[in-house]
Amino acid sequence: MSPVNHPGATNPRVELARYRITEGEHIIYGQRIRGVVRLVDVPADEHGRRYIIERGLTCMTELEAIVADYLQQAARWDAIPAEPVCLNHMAGQRS
Repeated sequence: MSPVNHPGATNPRVELARYRITEGEHIIYGQRIRGVVRLVDVPADEHGRRYIIERGLTCMTELEAIVADYLQQAARWDAIPAEPVCLNHMAGQRS
């Protein structure tokens, strides 16, 4: 992510990755808003629900690890990892 020129800046979103599941293609974007980096999952056709994957990231290594893990989960489950049904599945695996 590029540096912010001033604290209130909102930088353009940056495409970080794409993945395809049965439902369709999705794009993971990163964007710095008021100094806080956010990752979001958006349908490639821009229609449908958008999901916040993570916010408040502090370093590029953290961002890269989250994106890599998210892509692995999408491939494994053929689903959007940020959907509540997937989050419930993950919680059940930890028990």
